Amino acid sequence: MYICLKSTMKKILAFAGSNSSTSINHQLLEALGKEVEVNFELISLCDYGAPLFGVDLKNEQGVPESMQSLHEKMKSADGLIVSAAEHNGSMAAVLKNTFDWLSMLEKKFFLHKPTLFISTSPGPRGAASSLKHLVEIMPFRGAEIVGHKSVPSFYDTVVDGEIRGEIKDELVALIRTLETTINQES
Repeated sequence: MYICLKSTMKKILAFAGSNSSTSINHQLLEALGKEVEVNFELISLCDYGAPLFGVDLKNEQGVPESMQSLHEKMKSADGLIVSAAEHNGSMAAVLKNTFDWLSMLEKKFFLHKPTLFISTSPGPRGAASSLKHLVEIMPFRGAEIVGHKSVPSFYDTVVDGEIRGEIKDELVALIRTLETTINQES
């Protein structure tokens, strides 16, 4: 799905770190796309499935084509947005698995691209633990983090596909920062 509204913006790839068909992190990205005049391709990790990472499996079968395809999409993007789900205080297993596979193709698989990390959950912490973990470790994987934001209480913050309150302004400002950074690096 492309979300494109009147922009000369470079290509941004966005995905939620979830494989749920009703992912609130995916819904957050959809709602954010309606609020800003940027062009980003919103993909689902459900379309890039891979078996549970293991060194033996990697040595026997190589890196799955789905991960190679995702890596190519990341390479062709000018910037990245990741909206991270949280399970038991950490990133969702599907996101960790995706990152494990991508690191077999390139250690710094974020490719030094400007990256925005966001997260949400139904609760008041907004997946803050998952977000904190990503912000701490992803620079080692080549993420040039331009900003991050935890969005609390998803069902109160995003209503009928629209972001409410100050959070909307904060997220729009982060997208503008991402856009400015990308344009400065071109």
